[in-house]
Amino acid sequence: MSAGLITGLIFGIASLVIGVIIAFVIVSTLNDANLLQEGRTTVTISNEAGGYINDTGYTLASTTLLRYLPESGAIVEIYNATDTVLIAPGNYTLSTDGVLTNTTDVVWTDVNITYTYTQKTNEEVSTTALTTNFTAGVDNVSSKIPTVLLIGAIVLILGVLVLLVTTWQRMRIGGGGI
Repeated sequence: MSAGLITGLIFGIASLVIGVIIAFVIVSTLNDANLLQEGRTTVTISNEAGGYINDTGYTLASTTLLRYLPESGAIVEIYNATDTVLIAPGNYTLSTDGVLTNTTDVVWTDVNITYTYTQKTNEEVSTTALTTNFTAGVDNVSSKIPTVLLIGAIVLILGVLVLLVTTWQRMRIGGGGI
């Protein structure tokens, strides 16, 4: 009984380790396949109206509608919609998630914004999501490994105890007199 239990535990843990290694190789190969750079397109959004520049921040409209690389976003120009005065780049910042905030005390409530960003390819979106999800999955599984090993150790100890008790009872039944 205990030999099958021990073999099953060892086989299960070895299968898990081999499966994770194979998955790492597949994800690493996809991530290194240079799918991330080829086929990207640069998109220019001209005169996005209704924007503002203040402390709370204005999220560029296209960043929520299209797939993009936040690091590749760049403001071309911003001007005040009421008097068409160009707002200098030192007066605002663009965060990596496409939020425009001011760096000075001046607040603009109605601005038109022209900006560019690089659009991701379908392969890049898939590879990035796969890598992110795989990493999160490995973290989830690895956090459960001590629990699984503890349960396996308890089952193994109980199996050994059952084997010892049955052996002891056999010896007690058959060992009468001299």
